[in-house]
Amino acid sequence: MHDDQVDVTADIVAILIREQFPQWSGRAIQPLLSTGTVHAIFRIGDGLSARFPLRLGDPTETLAVLEREARASAELAQVSRFPVPEPVALGKPGAGYPMPWSVQTWLPGTVAFDADPSGSDAFAEDLAAFIAALRDAEMRGRRFSGDNRGGVLAHHDDWMEKCFEESEGLLDVPRLRRVWSHFRELPRTGADVMSHGDLIPGNVLVTGDRLSGVLDTGGFGPADPALDLVSGWHLLQPGPRDVLRRTLACDDLEWERGKAWAFEQAMGLVWYYAESNPTMSRMGRRTLGRILASTE
Repeated sequence: MHDDQVDVTADIVAILIREQFPQWSGRAIQPLLSTGTVHAIFRIGDGLSARFPLRLGDPTETLAVLEREARASAELAQVSRFPVPEPVALGKPGAGYPMPWSVQTWLPGTVAFDADPSGSDAFAEDLAAFIAALRDAEMRGRRFSGDNRGGVLAHHDDWMEKCFEESEGLLDVPRLRRVWSHFRELPRTGADVMSHGDLIPGNVLVTGDRLSGVLDTGGFGPADPALDLVSGWHLLQPGPRDVLRRTLACDDLEWERGKAWAFEQAMGLVWYYAESNPTMSRMGRRTLGRILASTE
């Protein structure tokens, strides 16, 4: 998926486990087929998962990121009533793999890519309860870091211009430019709240059309209150999407900003993963379709 991607195999993982965590030696190692774009994931026995960063980076910087993600995941676990992975250990480079890696608890369930809950009002209510709990979490003086989504929409103009250029021949770019020209002007009024930051189908577990767990919690941190509303566009059909909005009591501006963040994310997914991760690319197209339908 990435020019600087590092390959990880089950044999490499087995050596790393044997050398660094011998207490888990002998447990079955199963690579997971995943739409994830940041980590290669391997199940270790019944209760653990190992996550290996896919993109080559400086080991010291990568370790700092993994440590920060572990702290964030542990904090989110304290405020969520829905199961989330909890950090277990950090591994070191070795066996041909050049970077640190992490181990978490394993959660049962089916990702929303495979068990589509988009028509479920109950799932929308669960999602709202999860987002509300995060919003109520202690800020402890923290503010948005300025990285990635969750700050000022117009700060993403350069990225969006690249997306528009790369999407020529794939999407109706003139129409999408007009939509962005509206979104980028939406003012920010609400103070930061704690946010998951990436509520897409691959990060949400479903059991029987109900939310049964949330993955990729290492980005838990302060951001625009509208950021987690991307879930309404990535995960829900119109009826349940309205349930999410009503349950969270979103005003018009906050709801529109959530749509804008979903638009910014979806625009990048369509072209970047068109060949390397078709599932993510299709998700981007679906989200854009939902957003455009809501503006007609």
